[in-house]
Amino acid sequence: MQKPQFTIGIDVSRNTLDIYCSEIKQHRRITNDTAGFKAFSNFCRSVGIDLQQAFIVLEYTGGYEYKLLQFCESKNIAYLRIPGLAIKRSLGIVRGKNDKVDAARIAQYADEKYKQLDPQKPLNKSILRLKELLGFRKRLVRENAGYKSSIKERLHMYEVNARDYFIKTFNKKLNANLKEIEYTEKLISELIHNDEALLRNYSLLKSIKGIGNVNAWMTIAFTENFTSFTNPRSYAVYVGVIPFDHSSGTSIKGRKRVSHIANKELKQELNQAAKSAIQWDKELRAYADKKLLNKHYCLVLNNVKFKLILRMFAVVKRGEKYVDSYTIAA
Repeated sequence: MQKPQFTIGIDVSRNTLDIYCSEIKQHRRITNDTAGFKAFSNFCRSVGIDLQQAFIVLEYTGGYEYKLLQFCESKNIAYLRIPGLAIKRSLGIVRGKNDKVDAARIAQYADEKYKQLDPQKPLNKSILRLKELLGFRKRLVRENAGYKSSIKERLHMYEVNARDYFIKTFNKKLNANLKEIEYTEKLISELIHNDEALLRNYSLLKSIKGIGNVNAWMTIAFTENFTSFTNPRSYAVYVGVIPFDHSSGTSIKGRKRVSHIANKELKQELNQAAKSAIQWDKELRAYADKKLLNKHYCLVLNNVKFKLILRMFAVVKRGEKYVDSYTIAA
């Protein structure tokens, strides 16, 4: 993008926003609400900042920034969310931190990297709702995993039966969560079916063997229905499937390995999809059997995950369901 007239870094917290403008080198703290946004607009007018010519950069916080993003969209202000780790690693050696300093560092990052940055597209309310529901479902599933583990440990340690008070309580909570998970999945299904664009890509993804409901939902959510990721390799890097070189000069020649900087949640779900695909997809089963002759199972599984990602992006790009035309040679 072209260099913006004003570069503004914002450090977001639950109750406040720390704002720093690189060009005028001024800091202002406001509340993270409507009154604060009004104060922000007044501050910008008082110091000569034209918000229509500004570029706001902030970190992902997992939700605290959504009010600010809605304000930016209502005023047609260009903005971009950046992972905090990208900003941290770009700054080199730094010492100390506070909200004011963090806002200045975010503005510095945007000022230096503007050629590589593009303003974010408007928020998709269906995608936001889908992420909320998936996050709640994940929480319920993790709670149930804890209850199951507690039941197993108590049965092993104390040799009690199902009438034990703790076992009964754990089972009661377990069953209640199962009902909530079922209802949450119903809400997700309704959301998908009420949005034509989401339903189209969901149907295409489900045509791929190994890709079930959860993987299809999560792929749609984290690619923002294939708008934030349009290249399968970029998404594979984000998920943590692509291996990278680890070598230097003539003395260090490490094997290629995937980076730990990845979305582990997506990677875990895709892991289950790959295992299912090897079992039910003849082509991937033959591919895995051949590779397993001289490669480790985990490496082969990683290769299958990448193939699934390629298939997902291919069916969405073509707009056609996956057709299994593989035949075993006689």
